[in-house]
Amino acid sequence: MRRRRVNRVATISMHTSPLDQPGTGDAGGMNVYIVESAKRLAQLGVEVDIFTRKTARDLPPVAELAPGVLVRHVNAGPYEELDRADMPGQLCAFLSGVLRTEAMYDPGRYDLIHSHYWLSGQVGWLAKERWGVPLVHTMHTMAKVKNLLLASGDKPEPPARVMGEEQVVEVADRLVANTGDEARELIDLYGAPESRVAVVNPGVNLTVFQPASQGAARRRLGLAQDARVLLFVGRIQPLKAPDVLLRAAARMLIEDPSLRERLVVVCVGGPSGNGLAKPDLLIDLAAELGIADIVRLVPPAPQHELADWYRAADVTVVPSHSESFGLVALESQACGTPVAAAAVGGLRTAVRDGISGVLVDSHDPHAWAQALRRFVVSPRWRDSLSSGARAHAAAFGWQATAARLMEVYAGALANAHRVPVAITS
Repeated sequence: MRRRRVNRVATISMHTSPLDQPGTGDAGGMNVYIVESAKRLAQLGVEVDIFTRKTARDLPPVAELAPGVLVRHVNAGPYEELDRADMPGQLCAFLSGVLRTEAMYDPGRYDLIHSHYWLSGQVGWLAKERWGVPLVHTMHTMAKVKNLLLASGDKPEPPARVMGEEQVVEVADRLVANTGDEARELIDLYGAPESRVAVVNPGVNLTVFQPASQGAARRRLGLAQDARVLLFVGRIQPLKAPDVLLRAAARMLIEDPSLRERLVVVCVGGPSGNGLAKPDLLIDLAAELGIADIVRLVPPAPQHELADWYRAADVTVVPSHSESFGLVALESQACGTPVAAAAVGGLRTAVRDGISGVLVDSHDPHAWAQALRRFVVSPRWRDSLSSGARAHAAAFGWQATAARLMEVYAGALANAHRVPVAITS
């Protein structure tokens, strides 16, 4: 009889470390998800070992992230950040490191594998076969979805990634989707069996992200008390579409020049992915649009400082072309700041249109200018959304995410399936 209780999980996060600062490089919402869910699983009595690639020579082989949560740094490739396009070349080295670690212990050390992103899923696939344990996989983003919603000038995901994702879908015992929309994409686009797809909403740290004085936050951040602050938080890359916010702000000033005295556009984050090719994109675009004087670029911030940016803003803007969920939207709402988000992917779950924010069914700067102007000129309406934002976010706690993951793990243990590893020439 297969055990139904999970005591120790091997979490695979090959291409980005949970110790990295979200908002730069490849670190983002997935990093937050892995860290927060691991901590809550540990509080439920599950030990979590997170395997990630070692990116600096002085990193220890093992680091404690929290009681019951270890980060294991695996030697695979050079001690530096690698572009994700170069990561497949390190799959064998990374897998070898994972297998060697498990081999140092008595058989049966891990009850289950939970992989994040398709590269990790490839490692999890082979470790599953070697250890004879179930594989649970979370995509976070999917190539077929991204390719359907490409930003202008962005590169499509390569066929190798599509094939890799299809393989992971075939072998995983459970596929965790952030939302019902993502679950349907797995079923419709990848042919995932409905019985193996489980919806688990991500959460938000309601202790760190909570309402507090907007005025005090603005004083700490050097913002004027009467400013009208439009906030973007995230990696600077075409997928996240920060350019839409800048173009919308420029349109707002054309339509109402008097706004220039108080309008401030803040972008918190660093270049990532395809955005590394043009690291000064926002600086150059702000100058081109004639709004450099109202744009403030801020490097990625730790959570306590990020919470201040949310509190200081009138609205957080999430104009992404694709989002599996959108943790930024949830963090902002937990701080009492409503969100204007693109009506795509998981953002349709993370934001309640007309209650906790607004969804914009377009990436046209003119449409965004109209949506954002209302936040600036209608403070009473904005305050009503602020109340709805707090109430909406309160329903998303990481404890609930961890409890739901435990149910998924139990289902994977009870109904694991085996797919032979196909070796092709």
